[in-house]
Amino acid sequence: MNMITNHLPTAELQALDAAHHMHPFTAGGELAAKGARVITRARGVTLTDSDGNEILDAMAGLWCVNIGYGRDELAEVAARQMRELPYYNTFFQTTHVPAIALAERLAALAPGDLNHVFFAGSGSEANDTNIRMVRTYWAMKGQPERNVIISRKNAYHGSSVGSGSLGGMAGMHAQGGMPIPGIHHINQPDWWSEGGDMEREAFGLARAQELEAAIKEIGPDKVAAFIGEPVQGAGGVIVPPDSYWPEIQRICDKYCILLIADEVICGFGRTGNWFGSQTVGIKPHIMTIAKGLSSGYQPIGGSIVCDELANVIGQGEFNHGYTYSGHPVASAVALENLRIIEEEGIVDHVRDVAAPYVAEKWQSLTDHPMVGEARIVGLMGSIALTPNKETRAKFASDAGTVGYICRERCFANNLIMRHVGDRMIIAPPLVIKPEEIDTLIARARLSLDEAFERVRKEGLWQEA
Repeated sequence: MNMITNHLPTAELQALDAAHHMHPFTAGGELAAKGARVITRARGVTLTDSDGNEILDAMAGLWCVNIGYGRDELAEVAARQMRELPYYNTFFQTTHVPAIALAERLAALAPGDLNHVFFAGSGSEANDTNIRMVRTYWAMKGQPERNVIISRKNAYHGSSVGSGSLGGMAGMHAQGGMPIPGIHHINQPDWWSEGGDMEREAFGLARAQELEAAIKEIGPDKVAAFIGEPVQGAGGVIVPPDSYWPEIQRICDKYCILLIADEVICGFGRTGNWFGSQTVGIKPHIMTIAKGLSSGYQPIGGSIVCDELANVIGQGEFNHGYTYSGHPVASAVALENLRIIEEEGIVDHVRDVAAPYVAEKWQSLTDHPMVGEARIVGLMGSIALTPNKETRAKFASDAGTVGYICRERCFANNLIMRHVGDRMIIAPPLVIKPEEIDTLIARARLSLDEAFERVRKEGLWQEA
């Protein structure tokens, strides 16, 4: 059934948007001059805009719509919960059934002794929780000086002041007084851009060993935790060498450093396992979750916490929380989302069907003159654009100039493929079918061809 949505003409909607709506990570003046794309409905992996264009969403919204758009079951659960208990808080020795049920479900799904959940409204909030939780943990253990958290350059952990400080995005740190004290950044495991003449695995080991060097420099008695995404998402889908994570785990174990895995993107099937930690073989003390937890149908996040941390924190009052921690509607929707992922075998679909199929097709893009490498884990992939494949050269133009041209061609060809600098990235809904992957690749190739033509025409085909 095609649903017809009545709305104002696109130009009027764009004018109202420009007049009143401040967009995230956006230069408002530029967007106002250009006009935002107005999305009006969605089904499966396809978005429809206000002009009726049907767009393949190869980014699953913001990495989050794991079960695809238009699942009526989630709408029905939300409506039922709103009628029964639309809201109550979990402060003041109070709880409610949806939060209880979701916490139990997550404890069962999470590996190892990750048996406790502190709910938040987003991944940013959850990572703010993690900063306070690990520092409180060490203080309660009689080691209050252990308060430094080590992260990585070009990591993304949210955009609040705390979580934005944990992340290592230079553009974010240039605004608003970040990073806060007590956060230290080491280099990322990005072999393509930073590996030089080193072999990939040797480079991975060297980058992991920067953690040990930082711990020694800061003082092992001062370091509380290390945080990392199993695969860096917003940084450009940076897939670390296989040598990287085992060495990080060894170092955390050696110095009794808490390991926080930011699973906001990697969690709930994205990498072909329930959690990215399982894909890269690590055992975190805390996992940050959001996005795929509800497939984006409701805002919800949280921290899944191991027994040791929860037991120590539970000995006193943890003066922290959010109005919407464990919101009943969001919790009910997340539970239904997890039921669908499990009962429909969506993680198996990623691992056995979609990931192998897209990996082969994605790799084929390396025959394009502008594509240097194609990397993919599960259903998150990136391609590096370069004027010289042999030397892995950067373009002479400002980073992102060529990537932006390619992204604009993708938009024009009804494909949402994002650029991070001069890398193009995808993370489609986990339910994507082989024939939809064919469409994705065909549109990506067409867009690369058109971008290549424009890059040469504008004199941008030059090495730095």
